[in-house]
This record gives sequence, structure tokens and C-alpha cells, in this order.
Amino acid sequence: MNNKFSSQWNRSTQTRKQRKYRHNAPLNVRQRFLAAPLAEALRKKYGKRTAQVRKGDTVTILRGQFNKHKGKVDRVDIKRSRIFIEGAQTIKRDGSKILYPIHASKVRIEDLVLEDKKRKAMFEVKK
Repeated sequence: MNNKFSSQWNRSTQTRKQRKYRHNAPLNVRQRFLAAPLAEALRKKYGKRTAQVRKGDTVTILRGQFNKHKGKVDRVDIKRSRIFIEGAQTIKRDGSKILYPIHASKVRIEDLVLEDKKRKAMFEVKK
């Protein structure tokens, strides 16, 4: 088997090989790494524990300097494995504000955007 990113990658339990896989994974695989836990109400409603974070979802930040901050996801950067949330900003030295990058595992999804048919179907199946 010549495919570097086949489903067999997780056979190795070595941390360095796991880290290497995640670092070299293509974007379609990296997208799956951007999953966050759902709020209790959503867990009961849909029967799922986690979901991929998307632009427009409302999330609560659980760690770091913006702890307990609630806001909408403004942008998702799959390449850097970070999400940007409205209101979570830092001030640069020149005085301008920029959105602060946060890893998806450090947030909890409070409200989902279900405008996409595929995403809506995915949640309805578990029900």
C-alpha cells in the first residue's frame, strides 16, 4: 500500500509518528481534527458528543485569556488548525486589533448552523 494517508496510519502508538501524521496530513483529513464538544442541550438533542466547528457556529471559549467568552466563529483556518471567534481580539503594537487564534478543542459549541443539507442530515440521522 503506497498511500501515505491511508486509514492504516493509526497502527503506530509512537507519539512521534502520530505527531508526524497530523503535521503532514492533507487538508481534507486535517478538517476532521477541528472538532469541538457540544453543549449538554445539543448532546441530548442530537445524541452526539462532538462536531466539526464551522463558520457561524456559536461557541464558548473554555481555556486561556478569553475563558468564558461567547461568540460566533468568524473564520476557520484548517491549515493552522485554529478558529477565530468574534470578540476574541488582541491589540497589536500599532494599535490595530486582530482576531486571536484558538484551537477547536478549547471551545464548546453552544449553537449549530444547520443551513447546509449534509450537515443537517448528519445530525438528524443520530436522532
